[in-house]
Formats: sequence, structure tokens, C-alpha cells
Amino acid sequence: MLALPRLLLPPSLLCTISNPHPLSLLTTTTTTTTRRIIALSQSRQHAAAIPSESAVRDFWQWLSDEGVANSSSSPPPVKPEFVPEGLGLVAQRDITKNEVVVEVPKKLWINPDTVAASDIGRVCGGLKPWVAISLFLLREKALGSASSWRPYLDILPLATDSPIFWSEEELSEIQGTQLLSTIMGVKEFVQSEFIKVEDDVILPNKDLFSSPITFNDFLWAFGILRSRAFPRLRGENLALIPLADLINHSSSITSEDSFWEIKGKGFFSRELIFSLRTPIYVKAGDQVYIQYDLAKSNAELALDYGFIESRQDREVYTLTLEITESDPFYGDKLDIAETNGLGETAYFDVILGSPLPPSMLPYLRLVALGGTDAFLLESIFRNSVWGHLELPVSRANEETICRVVRDACKSALSAYHTTIEERSTSDLGYLTLCSHAAFASIIQDEKLMEEGKLDSRLQIAVAVRAGEKKVLKQIDDLFRERELELDGLEYYQERRLKDLGLVGEQGEIIFWESK
Repeated sequence: MLALPRLLLPPSLLCTISNPHPLSLLTTTTTTTTRRIIALSQSRQHAAAIPSESAVRDFWQWLSDEGVANSSSSPPPVKPEFVPEGLGLVAQRDITKNEVVVEVPKKLWINPDTVAASDIGRVCGGLKPWVAISLFLLREKALGSASSWRPYLDILPLATDSPIFWSEEELSEIQGTQLLSTIMGVKEFVQSEFIKVEDDVILPNKDLFSSPITFNDFLWAFGILRSRAFPRLRGENLALIPLADLINHSSSITSEDSFWEIKGKGFFSRELIFSLRTPIYVKAGDQVYIQYDLAKSNAELALDYGFIESRQDREVYTLTLEITESDPFYGDKLDIAETNGLGETAYFDVILGSPLPPSMLPYLRLVALGGTDAFLLESIFRNSVWGHLELPVSRANEETICRVVRDACKSALSAYHTTIEERSTSDLGYLTLCSHAAFASIIQDEKLMEEGKLDSRLQIAVAVRAGEKKVLKQIDDLFRERELELDGLEYYQERRLKDLGLVGEQGEIIFWESK
């Protein structure tokens, strides 16, 4: 049986393509008008995401006092200034490619060692690094002027454009998307961690946590860590690097060469510093940028940082395929999958404009394998079966995978937040006219983006849902075209007969007459 289970939900009995997590926190209809979207975009004011000028001056003075921004001999290469993204690092002079622009000593990092050395260190032992650092940030923030970290904490935004900070009305604009499924799962995870740490650490130690800490506070800390930690400084090595973490992302930088390192400095290189370089030449007065991650999808960029890009290869839809335990050939299929680097559940990222992942079709054929084709599961074929699965097995098998994938695409497309104009088409029979409705839906979303009347959050929402629909339509189109080619495909039996010399190049059966 072919099953494409919902992410974060039990698998279905037949087929869905990562159907989105239900937005249980919302009570919303599936219709909206362009006018309402624009009105929401123009009326809503985000929480103050940009610090005051005085806070930025105090932060710079703090760095100077700590020796990070010492400009006694020459102007520092960069300085924090207000930029379109909020705060960024602006060149104070011309900077050559690969020149070091920021060096931050370990004493100014916020990492598990910082927490361990603080007043709450004794109650944070054994906590996950991000949980411990979150508690540290929230306690230091509550201390106000009594905290030595106040100049840094005061420049941190109260929110980003990541969907984890969106209102229910804003989240309704990504109804039906995989991004919404991910966001709901992330928030459930953070909430479960908060409940545990509240019971085990916060409430039993009111002498250390005199100010109440709410789930929203904890979610803020999680979002800050998610958006500001450098790659490779996550997990057990999680760290915030003040000043360096102000550097913004540019899609024009396409190099993934390492732009930072941790190195020794001082006597016998005992002092660790975080050293940040610019990957390109920068003119005085221009902002210094880096590339955050070329491999992230738009959904991942939105989740982590609160922005997206218009690049086609950022549009990704994840297909989740599963060998169900109810399958009579479950054990054999699982053994074959594991032998070829896959498992009971397999995830395939389909990228807009790119071919299907190489192992997706073989895995689909394996999951759908049954009936007269089940002989391929016998042990005699175990070492060669994957090679057979890389090509069509039988018309019935190929027809099955086309049908279930197309049905799943239609089902997924029907769950998206649609406009009144689109729903009028749906009333005629959405699943039947899915391809036409999806195309109309994509055009509607692109029109909204082109009009330029959306704020940053709604721009993300509309672009993400349009991108997912484009990929789903691409998948549906691919398997629709394959359905039309079924009669012309060459299947296992024909290939086998050719190998035995029993079928000619034109498919004719070869007979031998006895002499």
C-alpha cells in the first residue's frame, strides 16, 4: 500500500503529500479577498523591531569599553547602523575581500559556559544549551540596568518576521502550507520545553527568577537564538556573538566559503576570539553582507530569519513516503529500503524547476509493489532489485504511483487558503479542475506580490504559499505526463525478454522453428 503520511500527524491509509498540520488555534474561513489582505497589511504594526538610537550608541560604547570597538589608532572597519533590514554592519572605510571586520573575544560570547558561570548556572546543569541560554537571556533582561549585558540585550528586537511571531490572523494566510505545519510543530515543541523548565527550574527557584517568565518570553528567546546563531554555533556549540550577529544576508553573495572562524589570540594564543571576514570588497558607507545558507528553502529562511528570496531553487516541497506496517510485504520492502540508504519513512525535497530526487521513483515503485510484481521481493533478487526499480516495473505499478501521487497533489492543493475568485472555480469540482484552479491561484498570489502593497510578513505568506503551489503543480504535471506515456514505456518483463533474446528491437516476439 502506498502511503504519504501527514507531517506531525499519523499516516493516512492511502495517500497524502505532507498534508499540513491543522491550524487548531485559528477559527478562520478558507476565503479572503484581496482587499482584506491589503487592509491587514497596511493596518498592522509589528512590535518595535528596531532599537532606539540611544540604545545603539550605548551598545557601541559598551563594545569600546570592552576593547572590541577600540578606534584609538584607526577607524574600525565596521560600525552598527540603521539599515533597511533594521540594524546592520556598515563599512567605515573601504574593506578588501576576506578582510577581518569584527573580532569578538570569548568573554563577550553568550554560550553554555556563560550560563554556567552566572548566578543561575547551578540550576541549569543538564539543560539543553538553547534552554539554558534562553533562561539566561530572560533573567538578564529582567535585571535591567543591573545586568552587565544590558547594552546588548537592549538592541535585540522584540520580534522578527519569522512566522513563530505571527498573529493568528497572519498565520491564516499560510493555511494549508507545509510552513504552517512546521510552525505549529515548532511552537508545540517550544511549549513542551517551557512547561518542563518552568516546573523543574523556574518555579522552584523564585529567588533567581523573581520576575515571571511566560511562554511568549520563552518563545522570544528561542526566536532570537534561531535567528542570530551562526552555522556550526548551534546545538552543543550554541553561542550568541554580539556585534558579529548584526551582519545581514545578501542573496547576491553566492559563495559558501567560511567567512568566520574561532582562533587563538594573545599570549600563546590562549584567548579565543570570533573572527568575522567580508566575503567581498565593500566600499565605505556600504553595508557588509554574508550568505546565510545557500541550501535553505524559503520556508526554512522564513522560519529562521523572517525573510525569503525570489530564487526558484528556494521553492521546495517535501514529499513524505512510507512503507506501512499493514503492507503484507512490509519486512521485505523495509529490508530493501534500508539496504539502499532509506527507511520505513523517506523524505524527498522536490525543488521548483528541478528533476525529481533520484531515489524517489524507485522508492515509490517499491512501496507500490504487489500482486504479480511481488516476485521481485524474493531473496534471489535482493541484490539487484533496486536496479530494477529504477526503471518501470509494470504498467499496473506505474499507473498506481501516478494515480496516488496526483490524488495527493490535488488533496494538498485543495487545503490552501484561497480567494473568493478561486473558490468559484472550486465550486465546479475542485479536484477535477485542480490544475486549472492551482494555476489561477498562483496567478492571484503573484498579482498580490507585484502590486507591492503587502508588508514584509504578508509578502512572506503569499510568496511561500505560491511557491508551494507551484511545486505541487509541477509534481502533478510530471505524473500527468507520465500517465499519458504508460503505453509507450518499457517494463520489466519486456526488458527481461530482450535480455534473453526473445524480443526484437521493435518489440516483436522472436520464434524459433525446429529443424
